[in-house]
Amino acid sequence: MCGMRATPAPPSTPEPPLTARVFAQRVSSTPRGARLARHLALHRLDAWGIPYGSALSDKAALLVAELAANAVTHGLVPGRDIEVLLRLDAYTLRIDVSDCRGECRPTAPEQTPAVAESGRGLLLVEALADRWGVFDRVPVGKTVRAEVDLPTR
Repeated sequence: MCGMRATPAPPSTPEPPLTARVFAQRVSSTPRGARLARHLALHRLDAWGIPYGSALSDKAALLVAELAANAVTHGLVPGRDIEVLLRLDAYTLRIDVSDCRGECRPTAPEQTPAVAESGRGLLLVEALADRWGVFDRVPVGKTVRAEVDLPTR
């Protein structure tokens, strides 16, 4: 068989696609804007194949709602918006909510005194997300990120 090359056999288990879906939206830094962020996120997830009312959709709704409410409450800079970013790949749903106040950073729930009036909302984020953290936003502000691992099929 001169000149013919054997083609490799396909892998026995299919590999997940390497593409990532990304959605970013700025909304007003108001309670109405936070509510809109949650609605837009759920609509986008539904368009990506994560149906309304599914476990992942409900978890994402709570995470977006809490992070957006925190950004509106604690990261408010008059005249500045907050930004919500969703990133979905084969393994993870990442939810980023950014605001313009970098000096007002949330602390981990275990570092918040039990009698504190703030910081308890992050207990919800801690319980629902597989990972979460706070990152600097360039040029100004901060981003709070929550990641949820997707179930393996």
